[in-house]
Amino acid sequence: MAHLVFDRPLLRRRITRAARAGLADFLVDQAAEELALRLSAVNRRFDCALDLGGPGEQVRRTLFDHGVGRVVRAPVACGLGGDVVVDEEALPFAPESFDLVVGVMSLQGVNDLPGALAQIRRILKPDGLFIGCLPGGATLSELRQAFTRAEAETTGGVSPRVAPFADVRDMGALLQRAGFALPVADLETLTVRYAHPLRLLADLRAMGVANALADRRRAPLRRDTLLRMCEAYVERFSDPDGRVRATFDMVWLSGWAPHASQQQPLRPGSAKMRMIDALRVDAAIMAKADGGGR
Repeated sequence: MAHLVFDRPLLRRRITRAARAGLADFLVDQAAEELALRLSAVNRRFDCALDLGGPGEQVRRTLFDHGVGRVVRAPVACGLGGDVVVDEEALPFAPESFDLVVGVMSLQGVNDLPGALAQIRRILKPDGLFIGCLPGGATLSELRQAFTRAEAETTGGVSPRVAPFADVRDMGALLQRAGFALPVADLETLTVRYAHPLRLLADLRAMGVANALADRRRAPLRRDTLLRMCEAYVERFSDPDGRVRATFDMVWLSGWAPHASQQQPLRPGSAKMRMIDALRVDAAIMAKADGGGR
């Protein structure tokens, strides 16, 4: 059983509440633009796609613009519209239902990410494609450091305030473990600047992603801790114009449901040249190129 990192019922309630107030979706807008670029590099047509967990219509519009015939939009909380509300950890779709699954900013709150990826793999048709995007790496590292310093100084201890984020170096292995072929994981960093750290906190609440960690401290945040956090944030992460930086690392994932037509790795022992011989050939070519360039 997966360790409970997130209080998922609380997370869904917060997303629903944020939707009623008007979601802050600039990260989804950014991801939808990048998704369009990535889809444009795929030379095939998809008949039926799943927009898994998209909080708005941006991903659906992007898929239609790419020529997808039918898009099922499946948000993860009520109040977001869509066709069916789903739990990313218990997808209600039959095996081989879609030839494209897109999960943009929707998988960062699952407790069992390998299991969720395996379910996505299950509902893909052979040679179907999965593309995902979720915060990872150094996302909100500034906020994490500022809160750690503030709590240590005002309460003498530290409680979980910022969620852990996936490391891009691990994501390719998770895709492979889930049964995907040709897995790829890469990272894009987005730096957002705010007039004050409180504006960042307001945006996080408006995204529905305020602290929903299972091990969070249940007591309300102390005023002196909050004020010290803001001071520490400004002291360490402000630009000359007084605005503060917030890092969002966007981890992009892609993988294909296996199919016989895909490129296959060579069988062990079937190579035509030993690696040491290939390295010698490469070294000779490089030496010749260097000599001709002088």
